[in-house]
Amino acid sequence: MSYRRPTGRRKGLYDGVTDELAALMRTGWADSQQLDLAPEAQAPYAAARRDALSARFPGERLVIPAGTLKIRSNDDLYAFRPSSAYTHLTGDQTPDAALVLNPMPEGGHEPVAYLLPRSSRENGEFWLNAATGELWVGRRHALEEAEQLLGLPCRDIGNLVDDLTTSSVPTRLHQGHDAALDQRLGTDPDRDTELGEFLAELRLIKDPWEIEQLRFACTATTRGFEDAARDLTTAIATSERWIEGTFNRRARLEGNGVGYGTICAAGPHATIMHWVRNDGPVRPGELLLLDAGVETNDLYTADVTRTLPISGRFSPLQRDIYDAVHEAQEAGMAAVGPGARYRDFHEAAQRVLAAHLVDWGFLDGPADRVYELGLQRRFTMAGTGHMLGLDVHDCAQARTATYVDCELEPGMVLTVEPGLYFQQDDLTVPAEFRGIGVRIEDDLLVTPTGHVNLSATLPRTSTEVESWMAALTD
Repeated sequence: MSYRRPTGRRKGLYDGVTDELAALMRTGWADSQQLDLAPEAQAPYAAARRDALSARFPGERLVIPAGTLKIRSNDDLYAFRPSSAYTHLTGDQTPDAALVLNPMPEGGHEPVAYLLPRSSRENGEFWLNAATGELWVGRRHALEEAEQLLGLPCRDIGNLVDDLTTSSVPTRLHQGHDAALDQRLGTDPDRDTELGEFLAELRLIKDPWEIEQLRFACTATTRGFEDAARDLTTAIATSERWIEGTFNRRARLEGNGVGYGTICAAGPHATIMHWVRNDGPVRPGELLLLDAGVETNDLYTADVTRTLPISGRFSPLQRDIYDAVHEAQEAGMAAVGPGARYRDFHEAAQRVLAAHLVDWGFLDGPADRVYELGLQRRFTMAGTGHMLGLDVHDCAQARTATYVDCELEPGMVLTVEPGLYFQQDDLTVPAEFRGIGVRIEDDLLVTPTGHVNLSATLPRTSTEVESWMAALTD
């Protein structure tokens, strides 16, 4: 089963463990129990989220796994990132864990977090197991400590399967995060899909604690963009990877890391929506499209894009394209507010871009016809935004009716990110347009009276961008 990590054994220089060494390693360790721990700041919010989940599925047992460690190469493991649903409901980030909501006869649910206990001094795991042993990977919390931090009962994950299979309570499982548990429980896929949809929809409206997380993520991301802009001169002598590394260093300093693979796309690479190779040259006179976000230590991510002139000033054509995208973003942002349709900001931005493409002679108008037929998508590619939170594309498993077809409500956080992308080999546009890509992206919080741009400290107009870059390099 998946509830014990791999042993981490490898061919090594030692043949075994003598009885004398085993005895030596069992003794002489100070008591390191942590007492009187304060609950984490997220704990009461996580409890409220669990209450909402409980109310949606009365009388049913609900199982939400954290996920398991994955092998990167041989016995080297990828850095662990828990399922968003699990950490949203617990605040915990440990692997090989699960949250179980057990229905109670009087109504409601008793939540239990199943976690790995501390590694044993008696059986040698703490120093012999390279995957779980505390001398290898660091101390983890005892179950009693975790209870204080998370504010809910905690049990040994080794007991999970027995606890789940000794009763016939109707059970739903958040599938796709623990293959062994998916197979062992054999729950109904359709009913499990309903659970997954609700877990995603539960994150559509952010609570005050989550909003502060996203504010900080955007503030730290702004500092990362400033670092990157200051480093453009060095990047010219190296590659896109220098800029990637510069931003990612800030992300590790101020948070958990980046919230997604940083897109650092210079020149023609800016026309590739998800360019993450970041191995191309950075040339004076071209544009750099930087799409990046800091993920906080509690795993909430920003998602911001700026397109910067590598030499510090836009050429006339670059400015025309950039200003068209900025106009589209302004139209999209103006459509964000409570009661507006989620689709409105996308439609507003795309209509502006369609009009510019008609004016430039790339598409036959009128612009309304172009938009209704979707012809502008040759040059705009993607939708104009998405929900944002624990996942960079948050709430993606939500039903269409509650997400794409919804009306915006206070507490929702979304991106507005129109772009124009003229491919190098696109013969339908003049040669001077080919290889230019521009995207501008900001993170908006819907408020009772409109919206707040959480990433507003980064300049957006072409003139502001040039002034900002000049001030950073003075």
